[in-house]
Amino acid sequence: MNFRIKKLDIFIVRQFGLLFVGTFFICQFVLMMQFLWRYINVLIGKGLSLEVMAQFLWYMALMLVPQALPLAILLSSLITFGNLGESSELTAIKSAGISLMQTFRSLIVVSMLICVGSFYFQNNVGPNANLKITQLLISMKQKSPELEIPEGIFYDGIPNSNIYVQKKDLKTGKLYGIMIYRMTNSFEDAAIILADSGMLQSTAEKKHLLLTLWSGEWFENMQSQELSGSASVPYRRESFIAKRIVLDFDGDFNMADAASLSNDARGKSLEQIYHAMDSLNHTYDSVGRAFYQDAKRLYYQSPVIASNDSAKAVKRALAKNFDFDKLVEKESRDKKRQMLGDAMSRVQNELNDLEFKSMMTKDNERLIREHEIEAINKFTLALQCLLFFFIGAPLGAIIRKGGLGVPVIVSVFVFIVYYILDNVGYRMARQGTWDVWFGKTLALGVLLPATVFITYKACKDSMVFNADLWRSVFMRALGLREKRHIAGKEIVIQEPDYQTDAAQLRRISAAVADYARKHNLKSPPNVVKVFFKYEPDHEIERISEQLESVIEDLGNTRDRQVMHEINHYPVLAVKAHTRPFEKPWLNVASAICLPLGAFFYCRMWRFRLRLYRDLQVVRNTNSSIANYVEKHLVGGKRETQ
Repeated sequence: MNFRIKKLDIFIVRQFGLLFVGTFFICQFVLMMQFLWRYINVLIGKGLSLEVMAQFLWYMALMLVPQALPLAILLSSLITFGNLGESSELTAIKSAGISLMQTFRSLIVVSMLICVGSFYFQNNVGPNANLKITQLLISMKQKSPELEIPEGIFYDGIPNSNIYVQKKDLKTGKLYGIMIYRMTNSFEDAAIILADSGMLQSTAEKKHLLLTLWSGEWFENMQSQELSGSASVPYRRESFIAKRIVLDFDGDFNMADAASLSNDARGKSLEQIYHAMDSLNHTYDSVGRAFYQDAKRLYYQSPVIASNDSAKAVKRALAKNFDFDKLVEKESRDKKRQMLGDAMSRVQNELNDLEFKSMMTKDNERLIREHEIEAINKFTLALQCLLFFFIGAPLGAIIRKGGLGVPVIVSVFVFIVYYILDNVGYRMARQGTWDVWFGKTLALGVLLPATVFITYKACKDSMVFNADLWRSVFMRALGLREKRHIAGKEIVIQEPDYQTDAAQLRRISAAVADYARKHNLKSPPNVVKVFFKYEPDHEIERISEQLESVIEDLGNTRDRQVMHEINHYPVLAVKAHTRPFEKPWLNVASAICLPLGAFFYCRMWRFRLRLYRDLQVVRNTNSSIANYVEKHLVGGKRETQ
């Protein structure tokens, strides 16, 4: 095979490259908006600085690059080959003897390079971006919210305080009808403050809040203070005209410690993931061995016999077939109650211990699964670029529609199917229901056969994705048909033979009347003839051929009335009223399958009734055209319309 770079390769790569850059930024923007919408409640009302928001958007963009690349390849390849097909350039390429796979070869190389670049990005840049974005999200959640005290409800956004405001003045910032509950160690030490009005302001360093109150009272429990020994002064009550209170409130943004994210597999490269999995497996095996030793000591220890002889003692006791029920019956009632209580207590303790051990092992298994998922995810996201190219490029060559209409719809549909399969596989693998490799390769495994099929059909110029073909199939299946539309010709070489056509129409009307007498189309069809003994209806075929011949001749007319009348003729279905299928074995099979047979029987009866109505329309139209022709167009009596 000749791998020299040709002008055609450069042309296709240039077309693809421009579209890829544009679609990449579009996909990146859409994914960023979707991610931003998920965490909008974390961002709103926190008073975050522009620097923090810029870091958040930057790391979010880096994190979403591997997801935007496959979607951009899918959309750009669809548009590229859709444009080539729509402008007939793809047809010219094929007529020059260049196959579709040869047309793809330059973009296959480009897609493979993007695939390798995606893997490198995920392994080197992506982990740091994931770690930073997770760290920022945790820090944003821990940041104290901006003060926005609502009216009519208690606000607990200030530490150790609950504030109720009856009314606010948005212009002056004053608060009216204030009630404050301040807690220190417990609810018994709460202080209650009532004030007619007040104002809340933040200090310059944003570490405290200054609350100024006017005309109020202060109630406080003094039991935890030095006066608690005096029985005469158990509470404190203070009336004030003006008072200032300083409240703790950290309004700054503090970055969370990254050490808590050491077990996050998304923040690790492939080498770090494998190293972490070795450490986790070693720890998990150590815990398992410790649990096994505990279980051995539990089932083989004896309070009377030494531990090294416990197994032999148990075997001897079992060999003698002791009846433990009789031994228990000899004990007193109090002793039985004590024995039962001790046994239930030991069982409950063991159950609690097993639940605790199960929780520990489940956490270890979950961490190992998450690392395995992330390791496979680095490969699947890279291979997704190549997979989406072999979906988008052949589909574009088949559909042959450019622009952002059909390609966007097809791209969104393919991406949604892949996303659903991948998300289902990820969740089942994370829960441990499926194996990790099966869950993470589910989407690729399902779409790979479809990719091979689409590529094969595109290379063979198959009509399987032809919209007009499927439209015709569905119209035939549902019994739909298009209306006859014959337009007047600008240039008429030969005028219709009106006299012959009028006579032929009257003969067709007589044949239609004779056919209606012989075939009672309103009655239900014979089941045996329909499914088992098919007889072709040559009479209606002959009538249809004669009618179409007359319509073709009258189509050369210049008379508007005749042109209007011939468009009233229905398109006769000459076989649909006789049997469901062309092949006899399909008719027999549909009759054996009762639900299908009943459906096709009712469908054919409907076609018989439609043919009955069509024949009536044919007779009426024949009479109208024949009368008009004989009166106005035959023998030099033509009138100007």
